Amino acid sequence: MQQAQQREMPERMSWARAMVFGVGFFFLAAILIAQLPSYVNFEMTSSLTGLEQGTLALAAVGLAGFIIVQVIVLLFDPKPLIPPGIFIGLGGVLFVVGLLIIAGAVLTVHQLDPTHFTNNQYFPQPDTSWNPVLGGKVLWLQPAAIDFVMIGFVVLTIGLAMVFYGALALRELRNPDRSDPGTTPAIRIMLGIGIVVLMAFSLFYTFVSDRGLAYVVYRQCPLDINPAKGCPGPITGLFIVDTVLNIVLSIAVFCTLGAFALRLHYLMRPVRKRTMNVLYLVGVNLAQVAVIFLLFWLVTYPLVAWIHSWSFIGLNDYLLVCGKLSVIPGSCTFSQQAGYIVDTLITSGTFVVLIGAIWAWKGHRNLVIIGGVTVTAVLALATLLTHLHPGEVLIAMLLCGGALILAVVWTSVARREFAVVGENNLGCLGQWLVLGTCLLIYLAAFGFFSIPGFGETEPNVPFIPGVALPEPPPPGQPPTIVHPDAMVMFLLLGALAAIQFYFLVRNRYKV
Repeated sequence: MQQAQQREMPERMSWARAMVFGVGFFFLAAILIAQLPSYVNFEMTSSLTGLEQGTLALAAVGLAGFIIVQVIVLLFDPKPLIPPGIFIGLGGVLFVVGLLIIAGAVLTVHQLDPTHFTNNQYFPQPDTSWNPVLGGKVLWLQPAAIDFVMIGFVVLTIGLAMVFYGALALRELRNPDRSDPGTTPAIRIMLGIGIVVLMAFSLFYTFVSDRGLAYVVYRQCPLDINPAKGCPGPITGLFIVDTVLNIVLSIAVFCTLGAFALRLHYLMRPVRKRTMNVLYLVGVNLAQVAVIFLLFWLVTYPLVAWIHSWSFIGLNDYLLVCGKLSVIPGSCTFSQQAGYIVDTLITSGTFVVLIGAIWAWKGHRNLVIIGGVTVTAVLALATLLTHLHPGEVLIAMLLCGGALILAVVWTSVARREFAVVGENNLGCLGQWLVLGTCLLIYLAAFGFFSIPGFGETEPNVPFIPGVALPEPPPPGQPPTIVHPDAMVMFLLLGALAAIQFYFLVRNRYKV
């Protein structure tokens, strides 16, 4: 008697859930293959100072991710090694230390000369000198090679993560339940707060420029420290406005980050034996990438001096561009050719990783899901930490919060039981809902990535805030031209995409 062979049925899911996975991979690919290589290329070919700041920030992000992963592994290993109370206490100390570093960097004034003042966000200062080597200020470090606000934010975030996961570990000691409750009310509340705050800021910033509002808040000292006008301290109109907006946006960023951390915790809890090693692998890779960037930050300046001495087939002129032969390597940057080489290496490496994720989806799904959502959150924080300059931090927080919202939603649908398999065939209406939603998401993302005015990005849709209150022009200059196009495009098309996605979910279409 011939025995019928039972064929394995493919896993079924709803179109809405499949779309969330597709959008997640789309944004991850856009950042890894386009944004990250463009940022490194721009910093390499613009100035050594920007390159040192950027590589140090990327190294700090990787090290922070590795430390947080180690905290999770130590706390939630089947046999935890360290009591949660120790992490809670240490995290509280680090949180306070991070706040003190940030406050000391932005609230203290440094006098460069009788007419120019600045704060102590960046080190070394232009007038600092300690054991200079190769024309550097401190050893071979150029001015502004270290960002203390970035370091303080990293220390603060690590402290918050220790307190957060320590509290979860203490709760698990009292409660033996290890099930996945899904997207709990706490996650929904934190995610809702983050979305509402970011949307409110987007509307506010479109109509009111922070620099324009600075003239209204403190007309005597709107923008810069100016002792001649009675403004010797760091408190200017722009400082007051940006501080308030930074605090509001920080609430949104940490709410979305908390929602992601809690959802990831619940996602891994029932299957820790299969996912903890995956998270540890992700953490180790983050540490390796961090070490590469840290070493590059440390040796950038002497490396440029060494490359300039190469005379073999003109490699020095091929890889470097120097403005003054009398100031080597201080006036040098990497050439476009060198930027293209590094750009190609980063793009090729990340492309191979993404293709490997597609290949591993069937057999190593935990690795793809945990790695994908974790790397998305790390890249969101990297966007913020690499753009903490006072003129960029507001938009950087907006981008960071938006990427973290994507990470939370992606993590929420990663559990198979979350998305019920649809009951309806796709049909004509369903096909339009799928195609139209994808198209609207793409166009909204086009506007979203055009919002920042960062040097490494080429915005295809212009954005200059201040429809109702722009920055006043200098005396004798024409008025500021406002372009809210990118923000309007993002908000309008994003809202339309959300409406279509709602009907796609409601109709329960199956793949």
